[in-house]
Amino acid sequence: MWHIVYMAHTSKAEQYDLHVGERGRLVLPSLVRKQLALREGDLLVLTVEANGHMVLMPLRDQVHKARGLMRDVAPGVDLADELVRERREEAAKEGRTR
Repeated sequence: MWHIVYMAHTSKAEQYDLHVGERGRLVLPSLVRKQLALREGDLLVLTVEANGHMVLMPLRDQVHKARGLMRDVAPGVDLADELVRERREEAAKEGRTR
């Protein structure tokens, strides 16, 4: 619990003590599950950073974060629709050459 007092002065982040249980299982406190809208069966992504810190994030947040990575590559163009169009054109070409 010492880290709560120490960290209270250096960070606004909430901290919780977790215990590693049987087979490496962690139980997230109900308050955390409610704050993050986590339900049984939801997938989480654990990232271990070079400095040894761990970041645990719901998969849906990771996917949402990744969706914005390419938005500046082709403004105004839906890259998913573009990819589907290209694949269909390739499939049509392959169908004609066989």
